[in-house]
Order: sequence, then C-alpha cells, then structure tokens
Amino acid sequence: MHRTLAAALTAAVAAALAVGAGLGIVALLNATPDQPNRPLVHYESPDRDQRDQ
Repeated sequence: MHRTLAAALTAAVAAALAVGAGLGIVALLNATPDQPNRPLVHYESPDRDQRDQ
C-alpha cells in the first residue's frame, strides 16, 4: 500500500510540474514583443511614364 501511494503521489507531482512548465513556456512566448511587419526586400515602383510604355 505504501509503494502504491508513493507511486501515485510521484505521478501527481510529475504531472503538476509538467503542466506548470508548459504554462510557463506559453507565458514566456506570449511576453515576447511582436516583430515589425516590414518587408526584407523593397522594390521601387516604376514611374508613371514608364508604366505606360
């Protein structure tokens, strides 16, 4: 009986630690600032007179 109780308690503590670690990782990922939405490559738009040709 003592071993069964110890095994159940160990499993419960391990599950609680896993859930806590998962929630902590999600909180850290949500805490990072959003990256700016700027294109890495920018192409110049052609002049109006060049588009008509």
